[in-house]
Formats: sequence, structure tokens, C-alpha cells
Amino acid sequence: MKISVFGTGYVGLVTGVCFAEMGNDVICVDIDPKKVSMLKEGKSPIYEPGLDQMITGNLKARRIEFTTDSKRAVETSDLLFIAVGTPSDVDGSADLQYVLQVAETIATHMNEYKVVVTKSTVPVGTGHKVKAMLEKTLKSRGAQHTFDVVSNPEFLREGAAIEDCLKPSRVVVGCESSKAGEIMTRLYDPFLKSGNPMLVMDILSSEMTKYAANSMLATKISLMNEFSRVCEKVGADIEQVRRGIGSDFRIGPHFIFAGVGYGGSCFPKDVKALIKAGKDQGEEMEILDAVESTNQLQRENFLHRIKKSVGGSFRGQKVAVWGVAFKPGTDDIREAPALDLIQGFLDDGAHVSVFDPVAAENAREHFGNLPQLKFFDDQYQVLEGASCLVIVTEWKSFKEPNFERMRGLMSKALIHDGRNLFNPKTMSGSGFEYHSIGRPLVKANVAKEKNLL
Repeated sequence: MKISVFGTGYVGLVTGVCFAEMGNDVICVDIDPKKVSMLKEGKSPIYEPGLDQMITGNLKARRIEFTTDSKRAVETSDLLFIAVGTPSDVDGSADLQYVLQVAETIATHMNEYKVVVTKSTVPVGTGHKVKAMLEKTLKSRGAQHTFDVVSNPEFLREGAAIEDCLKPSRVVVGCESSKAGEIMTRLYDPFLKSGNPMLVMDILSSEMTKYAANSMLATKISLMNEFSRVCEKVGADIEQVRRGIGSDFRIGPHFIFAGVGYGGSCFPKDVKALIKAGKDQGEEMEILDAVESTNQLQRENFLHRIKKSVGGSFRGQKVAVWGVAFKPGTDDIREAPALDLIQGFLDDGAHVSVFDPVAAENAREHFGNLPQLKFFDDQYQVLEGASCLVIVTEWKSFKEPNFERMRGLMSKALIHDGRNLFNPKTMSGSGFEYHSIGRPLVKANVAKEKNLL
């Protein structure tokens, strides 16, 4: 099939490359000529495991091309995917200006029947706005081309987006005509050979499904984080609680890990947008309001506990941070908990050293050139002279480090683990004071076992 994807951000680029991987002819359109030039050279502007190789392979096979030429992209393609950003406005609503600009561009160059697919995460009712923009622009041209508008929300996990796109757990399609439904079925049939479903519904329900899914997942995380704070007060272990409730098939084991809070480009933005959408309809989203406040409280509580453990002030102390990305497998730092924590350390007078294998450069750009903040290329180098190590992202290289080497580098053997990576008994035996989320404090125990022989 002939497909054009407007927008080469995270969703648009991964989607376009995966369509090409399945043998489709794909044109990816972006208004940024620098980004297009980079992509033409096979270089991805975002970090996603395996993406560079897939871009290079599909460029070589001539199944994908990158361009700023919207006119040719519209005229030569059957399906036109809108995958541009929908950032949050001040009031929490999603900003649709870029989506509607693309719709106007499509209608300006439309030369025959097209299927216009909204892939961006958009509020309920956006499909009608896209349709209205297409009709308005075609009318201004005096053109009478037919089209269908389709909602096809993405469910990609950063760090595993290629797998999610090529082997989706489900595909959701909202459409108003059987013709559009048949075209979308033909497009996605190769992606669903394992038997996972394609769910065809109305456009409004499809749009709502995306927001509801992300808000539900954010709610599960936040509820576990609330449980973890109670566990810390009463001496219970959130990991044991997680095992206990996760074995209930009605709850399940997924997305019930306590931590320092969620971040990224989806959960924070989508929760805000659904709260705003509900209020616009006269519905107070009380649970989602609590989800949002709990997520922020979890970060503040973690920062408070770290500060208390170092004597009530960070002034003059060196704090080491492992991980800036909001999750492993990505360089995305949007709404990342590490940003709030690092800012809190700096505001209280700390010197902060940071390591992240992928996202360090984005964090450096975020904070600017600050003398009290340094980034390092080695996870052990950041520990030199540190009075505390704070773990924020669960990168694989953090899971089984050399504890003896760590203890030798740090001025104080103190760890605050925001992702519960380590076994508390192991940490006690390794000589660390170990604070984690929702688990009892572990004091250092470096006494050697007695020889009983």
C-alpha cells in the first residue's frame, strides 16, 4: 500500500518505518529540513533500540523516503497518517493546532479519494474537527474529492516500540464507513497473524480508548505508590504486597510496581487531557485528579527522605544520580522524575553528578551549563566522593553492579533506590545503608561471618 506519515516524531517515525518493514511504500513528511536530512542519511533523531538499522534497511530497499514535500506525499498516497504532536496547553487540554494544520495541508493537495488517519493522541471529538477542516478546505478550492477520516490510536511503549508496532497486542480503529474499515483491515492484517484482535468501533470510542488506557495504567502505578508510602510507615514490604495482590487474576501482575512516579510523553499529558475533557462536560474526574497529585507527591516524598538521610541539608554534599530518562530504553526525559529530584538537590546547595547511558545529553540541554551539575560517561565515575547515590531509572547496567567498588568510591555508603532494584539482604551484607520504595530501611552490616570450624 502507498502510505504517507506526517510527523517524524516518536510515533510517526516508528509507525512509518514499521509500515515500510512490512513491504509498504512509505513517505515520511516533516517540516524540519535538518531532521529530514538526518533521516535520509539513516540516522534517527530519537533513541529507540533497533530503529537506526530499520531506517537504513528500508532506505536501501527504497520502501521509505523522507521529505518536506507535502504536496507529493498527499497526491501519491492512499492512506495519510497524521502523527504530529499534541502538547498540553496551560489548562491541560491537548493543543490540536498541528493536527488541524496537517488536515488543511492534506485537503489543499487532495487529488482523489483518501483515507485520513489520526495517529496522534487526540481528545474525543477530534475526528469531527479533522473532517470539518478537510471539508472547509476542499470547499474553498471548489474541489469535490471524497475521503474518510479514521481514528487509529497508538499504543507504543518507548524502548519496545518496534516490537509493539510490528506485533501489536491489539489494533484499535474508529471509522464511519465500511470502505475505510476494509482498507485498514488490509493494512493491519500482516501485523496480526498471531491472532491478536483488530477492534473496529466508532471514532469517538476509539479516541476515548487511548486516553482511558493510559489513565488506567497511570492509576495502577499511583495506587501502588500510595500503598508504598503506608508500607514505609508501618514496616511492611511493598514487594511482598505486590506479589500478594498480583496473584489475583482480577488485578494481575502488570503495572503494579512501586517507584518514584511515572513520567514520559504520554501518561502525564493524557491524564491532564482527560481531566480537562471531563470537566468540559461537567464531570469532575476525582480519581484522575488524585492520580496526578499522588504522582507528584511520590517525587516529593522521595526527595524528603533522601534529604533527611543526609542530615537535613544537601548543602556542600555531592549527590550521585543514576538515570535521567523517564524509563529505560529511551532518551526521553519529558516529565521524568529525575528532573524534579536533580532540581531539588541543586536548589538545596548540592553538587550533583549524573550518569545515564542514553539521555544525558538531553538532560544537559534541559538544565543548561551549571557549575554544580556535571554529567559523566561512566556509572562508577559519578560515585567518586558522593555522600549518596540516587537511582531513578532502572537501566540494565544498574541491576548487578560491583558493590565493593561502589563502596570504595563513595564518601558514605548510602543508596536511595527509586526502582527497588536490589535485594535488601544483599545490600546489608554489602555494607550499604539502603533505602528503597515501600520496603523497610536496611542498615549496613559488614561483619564477617565467624569461622565455626
